[in-house]
Amino acid sequence: MISNKKLAALAVTTALAAMPLSALAQATDAKAMEARMAQLEQEMQQMRAMLQQYQQREAANAAAVPAASASALDATRVVAAAPSATLPNAMPGTKFSFGGFIKLDSMYTRTSDGEIADGSAGRLFYFPGATPVAADGNGRSASYTDVHAQFSRFWFGADTTTDDGDKLKAYIEADMYGGGSNAFAGNEVITNTYALTLRQAYVSWNNWLAGQTWSNFQDVAALPDTVDFTGPSEGTIFSRQAQLRYTRGAWSFSAENPQTTITPFAGRGARFNSGADTIPDLTARWNTRGNWGHFTAAAMLRNFRYGGETETGAALSVSGRFNIGANDDLRYMVSGGSGVGRYLGFALGSDTVLDEEGRLHAMDGYGGFAAWRHAFSPKLRGNLVYSVAVLDNDAALTGYEVTEKAQSVRANLIYSPFPKLDLGVELSHATRRIENGQEGDMNRLHTHVKYNF
Repeated sequence: MISNKKLAALAVTTALAAMPLSALAQATDAKAMEARMAQLEQEMQQMRAMLQQYQQREAANAAAVPAASASALDATRVVAAAPSATLPNAMPGTKFSFGGFIKLDSMYTRTSDGEIADGSAGRLFYFPGATPVAADGNGRSASYTDVHAQFSRFWFGADTTTDDGDKLKAYIEADMYGGGSNAFAGNEVITNTYALTLRQAYVSWNNWLAGQTWSNFQDVAALPDTVDFTGPSEGTIFSRQAQLRYTRGAWSFSAENPQTTITPFAGRGARFNSGADTIPDLTARWNTRGNWGHFTAAAMLRNFRYGGETETGAALSVSGRFNIGANDDLRYMVSGGSGVGRYLGFALGSDTVLDEEGRLHAMDGYGGFAAWRHAFSPKLRGNLVYSVAVLDNDAALTGYEVTEKAQSVRANLIYSPFPKLDLGVELSHATRRIENGQEGDMNRLHTHVKYNF
């Protein structure tokens, strides 16, 4: 507030500046000076009265707003605030984030009993169902080198906290593992162009999540630190799909997209998918964590439908990480059940099999892995990983061409000259056996350069 003395000084200065020199000379007259000062005092009082009236109106307006609607008024002001210049349609106060990594994979692979098809998943990362098998002495070894950057990834996130404390999040993630989009794309002939692939896309509101992300049945935090895309694939629960999830404290529950994989009776034809499911896959997970690491247990209930026939399945999974001092940790996962098929080992086995009458039967499967991680120094770390999956097939229904067992062991060293740059080398050995006793193995030397941003 402007003081009376300052107002008087300002008025006097203004008046003196506006007066001509002749008036200044006359101001020496005492009566003229007194008259002028009286006039200035009157003007000052008028200005003070106007200021008081303004303050009284502001106070009256504030008192007129009910206390119950104060937060609503604040919210209105937030909504009415100027939008972001970068993303004008975004909710005010939204924080945006962006990240990802560039990853170059280089692999030399040798298989004992046939060749993995060029351009297939097994040539880009370890896909246990792709290991060729043959009868003893009848297979022919093959070797090949593959280099690609398809698993390079980026993500974009938007996080908002409202004035009422509600938390909103949007997240989308993609990589280039998606095939080609023109005549010269998706191969190694000219441009090595690959289409964008959606990995995750979801929105969350406080405890609720809706969209595509990792299955609630999967423990991503337990995955080992490997050079390969997944590493112990056959023993890993691995699935990303659309779902509705609710999380409260240590518990989370989800209803996820159903899909049934089916093996024809006696293996008479290729495995196929059924889109007739009407009940989502239901999961529940409990998780606890601390300085020692984390532990989680998950359960899943499924319903299968095909050709008017129905069947049910259920599976369990336990996993976690246990810290051993400052430089070591043990990561593990053990899973199994009836109808676990497409969730385990990149769908190493089927969810169900048809009998001769066309009835559905859920198939059993089990798998797991253990991984030891050791940090030799702040820049150098290594991992030793073993993984296995066993499928309990009824050969009278499935035939003898389905996988009975797959396993792998791998060891790696990863050097980080800078905190976000990884230079890795990994040796792996994998075997696969089918029900008729035929088997094959795969050996791979895998290197990568990975820069996170």
